[in-house]
Amino acid sequence: MPMPWTYRQATREWQAFLAIAREEMGLATDNLAYTAVEGVLKAFRRRLTPQQAIDFAQILPSVLRALFIADWRLDEGPLPPGTRADWTQEALALRPHHNLTPPNCVAATALALRKSVLRGDLDRVLAQLPAFAEEFWAVPGVDPASLGPSIV
Repeated sequence: MPMPWTYRQATREWQAFLAIAREEMGLATDNLAYTAVEGVLKAFRRRLTPQQAIDFAQILPSVLRALFIADWRLDEGPLPPGTRADWTQEALALRPHHNLTPPNCVAATALALRKSVLRGDLDRVLAQLPAFAEEFWAVPGVDPASLGPSIV
């Protein structure tokens, strides 16, 4: 079997994802976008069981997958689903003294994700997760034809 694309092109996939997130959030640097994305991913992961989180991680590009599972404490049980306001507050709380994450961080990260993974893969895994997952990664008003990876 040939090496999976996501391992061979990890840097390109990550840079493409981060550029979309940075632009959508109006942030000046990759470091700022990284902190915002990390906060959003952790807010989502906290609401999943370990198996659900692993199932979701399987469809992520390799660097994003690593970020999603980094510093994970398995002894913390899933949080209630919450709302977009809750998820945003959690993302803003990550490294609060060095965090310039904007209020649109969840929507911007969702758009970057949807432009970085195959739609069918994401839809399949979201259908297997708790109902809030669809809302978490929703991008209302975005033309579905504009979604999906551009570097495949």
